[in-house]
Amino acid sequence: MRTTGDLKASRLDPLLHDIDLPLVATLHPLGVRLDIATNSCDVLEAAEECWGRYRPEFPYPPLSFRVIVQPKGRLARPPAFRCHGHLYAVVSDMHNFAIADLDRLSACIFVSEKTAAEHTWLRWFFVEALCYALAAQRYLVPLHAACVARSGVGALLCGPSGAGKSTLAFACARAGWDFVSDDCTFLVTDADDRMAIGKPHHARFRDGAGALFRELEGYVARALPHGKLSIEIPLSAFPEISTAVRCRIGCLVALDRRPGAARAARMPSGEAIEPLLQAGPFYGAEVAARHRQVIGRLLGVPAYRLHYETLDDAIGLLRELAAAPEEP
Repeated sequence: MRTTGDLKASRLDPLLHDIDLPLVATLHPLGVRLDIATNSCDVLEAAEECWGRYRPEFPYPPLSFRVIVQPKGRLARPPAFRCHGHLYAVVSDMHNFAIADLDRLSACIFVSEKTAAEHTWLRWFFVEALCYALAAQRYLVPLHAACVARSGVGALLCGPSGAGKSTLAFACARAGWDFVSDDCTFLVTDADDRMAIGKPHHARFRDGAGALFRELEGYVARALPHGKLSIEIPLSAFPEISTAVRCRIGCLVALDRRPGAARAARMPSGEAIEPLLQAGPFYGAEVAARHRQVIGRLLGVPAYRLHYETLDDAIGLLRELAAAPEEP
C-alpha cells in the first residue's frame, strides 16, 4: 500500500471534498512553482522524477494539484482530453480522471493505485500533461521542437513526429552541444527576448535507437502510454553530455532527412514557425492570441531547411549555421 489517509467517503463528504491529503511538496517545473497535496508517495516520487532538478525561476502565482489515489481501479488507458471554457478534463475511466480550472491554474486528479505505481503512466497522462496545460495558460508557450545550444545560443529543431528531432538532438549532444530538449521547448510569455526553456533531464527515443547509439543498447524499449515503442533515459546516465535548461534561440531549423546532398537552404521564418502554431492544443481565442504573439518573436530569427541523409551531415551543417555571424 503506497497511500495514506482515509479514503472512505462519509455521508457528509461523498465527493471526497475534504479528504485528508497529508503529503505535500513544492516543485518548480520549468522554473514555475507547483504545489502538490496528495495521499500517495508514488505521486511525489513521480513528480520528483519530472522536476526535481529545476529551481525557482519566476515570481508567478503557483500552480496547484490535489492528487487522490484510490485502491480500486485498473491501470489507466489513454484518456480523452476535453475543454469547455475554463474547465479542462482528462478522462480515462471512472477511477482515472482529472479536472482542471484553467483560470485558477489548479487541478484535482483521481487515479487508481495501479496507475500511481506506474510512474511513466501517471506522469504522461496526468502529472506532466496537466502541469504544462496549466502553465500554458499564462506563463509558458510550448513548442513541438527539440533544442540544442552552443555558447548559450540555441538551434530549434522543428518537424512533425518521426522527423528525427530527438535523434539529432542527442547526436549533437554527443558531439559537444548542450542538450536542451528532445521534443518540447518552451518560450516565456512575459519575456522580451527569445529565451527558451527545455527539459534536458530525460530523453525519449523510438525503438531501434540502440542501432544508432551504442550506449543506448542496454536500455529496454517499452510501449509508452501513447502506444509508441520508446526508450526513456535519464541524461544523468551520460555524464559526458552537457545539458542546459535555457538558451537564447539563434536559428530555426526544419528537418528534412532524405537521400541526397546535404545542404541548409534559407527559408522564411514565418514558414518555419507556422507549424509550431498549428501543433499546439487550442485553449480558446485569448490564449491562442497570446501564444501567437509570443511565437511571433521568432519571426526575425534566421530559418533554414536542413536536407541531410546522415547524422554526421546534419551536425556538420548545424556547426556551420552556429558559426555564421548572428543577424541583428
